[in-house]
Amino acid sequence: MSSESALERRLGGVDATTVGIGSMVGAGVFVVFSPAAAIAGNWLPLALAIAGVVAYCNAMASAQLAVVHPTSGGTYIYGRRQLGEWPGFLAGWGFITGKVASCAAMALAFGLYAAPEFATAAAVAAVVLLTGVNLLGITRTAWATRWIVSIVVAILVFVIVVAFDAEPIGQNMPVDGASPYGILQAAGLFFFAFAGYARIATMGEEIRDPKKLIPRAILAALVITLALYAVLGLALLDFMGAGLLAATPAPLLAVGEAVGGGVGTTAVTIAATLACLGALLALIAGVSRTMFAMAREGDLPRAFASVWERFKVPYLADLAVAVVVIFLLLTQDVLAVVGFSSFGVLIYYAVTNAAALTLTERPWQAPKALNWLGLAGCLVLAFTLPLSSVLTMTAVLAVGLLGRAVLKPGRRRRPHA
Repeated sequence: MSSESALERRLGGVDATTVGIGSMVGAGVFVVFSPAAAIAGNWLPLALAIAGVVAYCNAMASAQLAVVHPTSGGTYIYGRRQLGEWPGFLAGWGFITGKVASCAAMALAFGLYAAPEFATAAAVAAVVLLTGVNLLGITRTAWATRWIVSIVVAILVFVIVVAFDAEPIGQNMPVDGASPYGILQAAGLFFFAFAGYARIATMGEEIRDPKKLIPRAILAALVITLALYAVLGLALLDFMGAGLLAATPAPLLAVGEAVGGGVGTTAVTIAATLACLGALLALIAGVSRTMFAMAREGDLPRAFASVWERFKVPYLADLAVAVVVIFLLLTQDVLAVVGFSSFGVLIYYAVTNAAALTLTERPWQAPKALNWLGLAGCLVLAFTLPLSSVLTMTAVLAVGLLGRAVLKPGRRRRPHA
């Protein structure tokens, strides 16, 4: 073990892109289409497109900032260095609290698919196993994610092909409750599935040639995932119709059952299980790297900035994430409390866009107008989410800000471009 607060650059462009895709093609893809269809109806593709546009703006802002600040922490560091300590802390605190709940929900989703009778026990086992993988080094994390992503994407392509090829089964079912306002809410739900490219930025200190590879990896992961989601959404609408899609909690599993029978059901179950593991693996790594960055700056206990010399990983941060996630699994209804995560992620990216606005040098393809669009889009989607989610996460953010004000009074850092 070591107390040195430095990580090692071991990831190449393919590995960084794979981690991003693994974070986005997670368990959410197996459930998000149903609630989105319930509030957007046949306008589901428009909701997906809106989420994609906002995600693209955020990705470009993250890529710009990663070139200037190629270090661990993502928007926590970007906000801190470009806007000041408080905006940076807001982003980091929102990311950690929101994503820890997401980790617990992802782990439980794995348990529900893999061992329904022992879901919590399976979820805890998954957290322990994947934390162990992360502790073996970032290259092991990337290697495991690469295999998981390959299998999951292959099965999703199978679902897309059979859904387009089969006879439609639900075209005439109406959608009750769909509205234009619901399009924005559905976009907010879809955006949650696109947030994985933040994991690339949070691991910026472990990527080789970060100024070149981080922007490429972020954009590649987003484009690949957006294309996959768009084709999958169109396939589900073609096969089930908006009404049946809205009424089916696990639409991909329904496609497997209707078309492939036992083989299709098994394939989709395997894909969902692996997707949960892949997303959880990347989530634990991303949250621990943000904790590492915040500890190094003094916004969390400095012990979390300790690095295991042998594998160059923030081992105490990894272990802390695992402990909190397991505590939530054993004491909370994590599927109920994770709803505020989307709000936290959108605030996180609002800070990203605000930080990118302060940059004086920018490539031609990333004008300030794109940052303004991303900032406005994040805030609109955040405050069109269900009121309970908005209020819950606002309270969590306020507690964090108050705690920092009490524990670190009078400290300020001058923003710089």
